[in-house]
Amino acid sequence: MSSSTPSPARPDDGSQTLTQLGCNTTQPTSPEEAILERVPAPDADRRYVVRFTAPEFTSLCPVTGQPDFAHIVIDYIPRQWIVESKSLKLFLTSFRNHGAFHEKCSMQIATTLVDLLDPVWLRIGAYWYPRGGMPIDIFWQTGAPPEGAWIPPQDVSGYRGRG
Repeated sequence: MSSSTPSPARPDDGSQTLTQLGCNTTQPTSPEEAILERVPAPDADRRYVVRFTAPEFTSLCPVTGQPDFAHIVIDYIPRQWIVESKSLKLFLTSFRNHGAFHEKCSMQIATTLVDLLDPVWLRIGAYWYPRGGMPIDIFWQTGAPPEGAWIPPQDVSGYRGRG
């Protein structure tokens, strides 16, 4: 191809408005600084589940400053929007230097996504590793899933100790 050949047009899928995907992006220093982006949901007239799993989520204890670790599973049924995955990854990793209790981190993730996407349904399972010898798991959903929707189990084993 010669250099004067125009490149093919990008499809009109909503991705033209994204500011982070395909770009060198600086890691946000806090969830409040992070920019979550969305694009129109494909097949918005169908009910399907989107799942994101973050098995190495980290945040900081707000009292001791020590790191906390969790396995986060987010399931949602889109209405008009889906979250762009790179922006979600940057949002989730922005908690690394964020001091908050497990419940606050888990609910902040869920409610931020609900506010951005207005999904038909969303649930979060936040499986936190032990702090002080006791795991703390947080579960929340926007309501009952719609009838007929196939919602797979999260299949994250409960903490069983090291032996």
